[in-house]
Amino acid sequence: MRSVFSQTHQWRWESAVLGFGFLFFLLTTRYFSKRKPKYFWVSAMAPLTSVILGSLLVYLTHAEKHGVQVIGNLKKGLNPMSFTDLVFVSPYLSTAIKTGIITGVIALAEGNCSRKKFCYVQELPYRWQQRDDCFWDHEHWPFSRSAVNYNAGCKTAVSNIVMALGVMVTLLFLTPLFHYTPLVVLSSIIVSAMLGLLDYEAAIHLWSIDKFDFMVCISAYAGVVFASVEIGLVIAVAISLLRLLLFVARPKTFTLGNIPNSMIYRNVEQYPNTISVPGVLILEIDAPIYFANSGYLRERIARWVDDEEVKLKSSGETSLQYVILDMGAVGNIDTSGIGMLEEVKKVMDRKGVKLVLANPGAEVMKKLDKAKFIENIGHQWIHLTVGEAVAACDFMLHTFPPDPLKEDSEAFNKV
Repeated sequence: MRSVFSQTHQWRWESAVLGFGFLFFLLTTRYFSKRKPKYFWVSAMAPLTSVILGSLLVYLTHAEKHGVQVIGNLKKGLNPMSFTDLVFVSPYLSTAIKTGIITGVIALAEGNCSRKKFCYVQELPYRWQQRDDCFWDHEHWPFSRSAVNYNAGCKTAVSNIVMALGVMVTLLFLTPLFHYTPLVVLSSIIVSAMLGLLDYEAAIHLWSIDKFDFMVCISAYAGVVFASVEIGLVIAVAISLLRLLLFVARPKTFTLGNIPNSMIYRNVEQYPNTISVPGVLILEIDAPIYFANSGYLRERIARWVDDEEVKLKSSGETSLQYVILDMGAVGNIDTSGIGMLEEVKKVMDRKGVKLVLANPGAEVMKKLDKAKFIENIGHQWIHLTVGEAVAACDFMLHTFPPDPLKEDSEAFNKV
């Protein structure tokens, strides 16, 4: 963009008219072929037709003398073998390796993006074992050339062989014919092909579903357009990593309630008709417990307990006696997470509230057992399901009802 607007003194209206005219022609033929698929060859022939017409127009009007840039002289023949010119010495080897890695990463990202786009358009399932059906070796070709191939109707990797043969024949015999080919026509072909890869509906779909994903998409697009491909990739990866860190460090916790006439417990915000169990607070932790989120989870559990106690006290209901942690979504836990559970248990013990675990996974149970947390909390307070944990707590509440005088004394001592 900086190069375009810093060279305004070199702008020519003749080039602009020629370029926009052929761009309109290419877009029109593509639209016509989409509306009438049996005339697919119209869109496929449009780029070559544009080159021929543009060359004839420049030749007949001598437009190259009026500011329209043309290709000019092209040497015939193939490039000689350059393998013997490679220099594997220390001053250049590190630079070559860095350049190769960066170019490979960019090409891999572009090829992956193209592959997804082409697979979706062809209604092919995007599976690893079917990658050859719609992968045209994009890692080894410029992105614009892949786009032109796609818009020309190429379907398989054989198109690369045909294209290579065509380029070879052109270099050997046809290069003089491109002397008067205007550069704006070639630019129009590339712009037309790239416009076919802009999926506006996908961006609108992202906006309607997830605003954060839309922000990542637009940020990457702006980085590529206004800076470079590297900057766009860095922005997209950085924002995605930031989101991942936020998800890990701030996992969601829910209050669960009982769906009437069932043993199913679900999020009370998602199911407003759920029934709360008197004297029991059920919390679901929706992420693995690591050092990055253990402190946050400890604070969230304490806040849930405090809010529940205030709510019960204001309504005059049975005081909080049990806190059930549904750990079905906790796939793993580290030592910091185990320490967090131990601290939560100590806080609950001081409050006179019993901590209960429901549905912990096998990996979590192994680590809790090695840390002797199961022995600390008691095997009888670990249950397979939330329903069984609630039933056990309800049984204890009815068998050993809380003493109101004892509760008042404990509340007075806390004050």
